[in-house]
Amino acid sequence: MRSIIRPCLTIFLLLGLLTGIIYPMAITALGQVIFPFQANGSLISRSGSPTQSQKTAAGSVLIAQNFSGPGYFWPRPSATSPPYDADNSGGSNLGPRNPALVKKVASAIARLQKADPGDKARIPVDLVTSSGSGLDPDISPAAAYYQVPRVARARHVSPASLRRLIRQSIEMPWLGFFGERYIDVLELNIRLNRLCRKLQKPSDHPLRK
Repeated sequence: MRSIIRPCLTIFLLLGLLTGIIYPMAITALGQVIFPFQANGSLISRSGSPTQSQKTAAGSVLIAQNFSGPGYFWPRPSATSPPYDADNSGGSNLGPRNPALVKKVASAIARLQKADPGDKARIPVDLVTSSGSGLDPDISPAAAYYQVPRVARARHVSPASLRRLIRQSIEMPWLGFFGERYIDVLELNIRLNRLCRKLQKPSDHPLRK
């Protein structure tokens, strides 16, 4: 019996040490050396530079924030409760013919129209629907361009300067063809603040978080 139990216990302890301590510590150390920005949550400061400090971070480029002031670009609607709650990621799982989804989309459309009644342009779909995670930090270039009139009026800057800022913020598909072009809303709003400081235009509220 001992001849069976002893090697089993030995293998169990060795595997526990390897997979429970050595491997996690090695991967953590490797991540800190090779990918420190990603390993620490992809945090960026209010100046737009990478940071490893929670105290100086404006947020993570991986998680959307609830920008709601007229002088900021808005992200996609959130499916979490409370909105953009990173501890409660998940989509609504509502089918395209579900009345609850129709109601949510109608509410999002009404919010956009109330914020900018004069804008009669077609509303991009990603501004009225949430992502599968409910935390998607990215919007399409079309969604950013749609918001230009409202942001330009609130910030007292020219629409042309905002469109140029959007073009500079567009991220291309991985390897040129995997995925779609997109814009990270937090990074865009940080660049917006930087542009307005350069032009000495006040913002309607400080950048959150």
